[in-house]
Amino acid sequence: MLRSKAVFQESRTCSNHGSRVRFGSLAARCCASADASVASRRNLLQGTLAVVGLASATRPQPAAAIDEKEVKVLCDADCMKTIEELEMVTTPSGLQYRDIVIGKGANPPTGYQVVLNYVAMTQNYRIFDNSLDKGKPYDIRVGSGAVVAGLDEGLRTMRPGGIRRLYVPGSLSFPKGLKAAAGRPSVPANSPVVFDVQLLYIPGLEDEEE
Repeated sequence: MLRSKAVFQESRTCSNHGSRVRFGSLAARCCASADASVASRRNLLQGTLAVVGLASATRPQPAAAIDEKEVKVLCDADCMKTIEELEMVTTPSGLQYRDIVIGKGANPPTGYQVVLNYVAMTQNYRIFDNSLDKGKPYDIRVGSGAVVAGLDEGLRTMRPGGIRRLYVPGSLSFPKGLKAAAGRPSVPANSPVVFDVQLLYIPGLEDEEE
C-alpha cells in the first residue's frame, strides 16, 4: 500500500511539473500517459475551435446585415403621403384611379400600341411585377386583351407622360390568379390588385401627329 501510494504521489508530481527523469519507470510511464492525454485533449480543443471559427465565418448573416435591394417605384414615399388627397375617379365598370401626373396629348385609340412602365401590386401593396426592375418598358396593344381588363381600361383615358394609380376590382383582375414565385407573392384568382402606370408614348399616333 505504501509503494502504491508513493507511485501515485510521484505520478501526480510528474503530471503537475512535467519532470520524468527523477522518478521510477512506473512513474515515467504514468507521466508519459498523462502527458499524451493532455496533448490529445489540447489537439481536440484546437480542432473544435477551428471548426467553430469556420462555422461562424460561413453562417448566413441576419437579414439586417444584408443590404436590401433598392425597389424602383413610380410612386415614392413622398407620393404615398399625398396620394390620398388626389381625386378618386370611379368608372361604371368599378375601376377606380387617381392621376398622379396628368399627361399631354391624345388618348390611345383601340388597336394602337402603347409603351409604358408599370408596378403591379396586391391590394396591400406587395409588388408582384415591375417593369422598372426589368430595365425596359413594356409595350401592349390597347383593346387586344393582352393584359387584365382593368389595366386595359385604365390605359384608354391616359395621355403620354401621365402616371396613374389604378385600383382594379377582382372582376377586372386575374381570373386564374398568379402563383407565388421567388420574391413574388401569389395573387388569388379574382382578387383586387393595384397598378401604378406610366404611359411613355404611343408610337403610331405620335408619328401621325408629326
